[in-house]
Amino acid sequence: MSSANRSARPLSPHLQVYKPQLTSVLSITHRATGIALSVGILYLIAWLCAASSSSETYAIFAWFNGSVVGRIFLFGWTLCLFFHLFNGIRHLFWDAGYGFELKTAYTSGWAVVAATLAATVVAWFLAYAIR
Repeated sequence: MSSANRSARPLSPHLQVYKPQLTSVLSITHRATGIALSVGILYLIAWLCAASSSSETYAIFAWFNGSVVGRIFLFGWTLCLFFHLFNGIRHLFWDAGYGFELKTAYTSGWAVVAATLAATVVAWFLAYAIR
């Protein structure tokens, strides 16, 4: 093999070489939602501090949560919460040695996506129904 051909090839596998698969996308998304949940917990702590400090401070949080940006943030956080929960349950089954067959891995992956969307919609529907 000539040195010109060798230099054009990547030295190690990376994301640009592989076609995205459901399992890899869900794995990366699981890590990203974990980070998003950590940021959301900081927001929750700030909200609790505001609620315990003064009505004016809490009013700022209430205003932001009711704004378009606030609702998008809260919807995204809810979506991350349910995805991380359901995919974490899937990982617990994997830890027990179940679900490694390719068909089962794809079926459980799509089930995680469907359950995430359904639970998020139901949670938001219930939040508006009890208002």
